[in-house]
Amino acid sequence: MLPFDSLGTPRLVLRPLTAADAPTVLFLRSDPGTMRYIGRDPLQTLAEAEELIAFWNGLVETDAAVTWGLARPAAPAALIGTICLWNLQAAHRQGEIGYSLHPDSRGQGLMGEAVEAAAAFGFGALHLHRIEARLHPDNAASARLLARHGFEREGLLRESFFFNGAFSDTLVCARLE
Repeated sequence: MLPFDSLGTPRLVLRPLTAADAPTVLFLRSDPGTMRYIGRDPLQTLAEAEELIAFWNGLVETDAAVTWGLARPAAPAALIGTICLWNLQAAHRQGEIGYSLHPDSRGQGLMGEAVEAAAAFGFGALHLHRIEARLHPDNAASARLLARHGFEREGLLRESFFFNGAFSDTLVCARLE
């Protein structure tokens, strides 16, 4: 099983998700602005959010992923987002990063802190050599965030993703240990 600890930054706590986080996960995974570039169907019910949290937590057991909830230190129970290292491939010492943040918390540099904490955990505790991010080419905010935190643009996978009846390109960025 993967090592999985809470992490801290000056303004965030990265902690395991619990069933109590389901209302915020439901909001994030049904919010059109958040889901615009995720390429998955939005959640419809609280039960779906609870199932998603259980699924994410189960991935730790199989060494496939680690997903943290993001919260402020003064209110660690109040979820404001998520960040994960997933698609972990121990043999190749690589994985992918993914994240979402509540609209009220965007534009404050918080996700940059979370990306740094997750990357440090990946390169340290998980012994990764490469962390990749795959994003929609129109997601300029995420591309800027990744560039600010050492992720280099590596290429464009043409029409590599099929969602809602259409093919979409995928921008690949990565950061090395």
